[in-house]
Amino acid sequence: MMPDIDHWRERIDEVDLQLLQLLNQRAHYALEIGEIKHQQNLPIYMPEREKRIYANLERSNRGPLSNAAVRRLFERIIDESRRLEKEAHATEE
Repeated sequence: MMPDIDHWRERIDEVDLQLLQLLNQRAHYALEIGEIKHQQNLPIYMPEREKRIYANLERSNRGPLSNAAVRRLFERIIDESRRLEKEAHATEE
């Protein structure tokens, strides 16, 4: 017998909470990196680094999400990381 839809929704809810925790952990790391960039007068936006991130994700992707879908998701995540970095130092300027 197949589990009902509520079972699958509960599993999705669990994964969502894990994703939330991991995204916040990633954001914390981005803030730490942003501080280092600020101290070393490095730009927030580093296109070569982002290209490496996307390439690594695409190499590691086993689906069912397409590489294009993974890229769109991570573009948004990286945009938010960049926004956090900018906000962290906006009051100093």
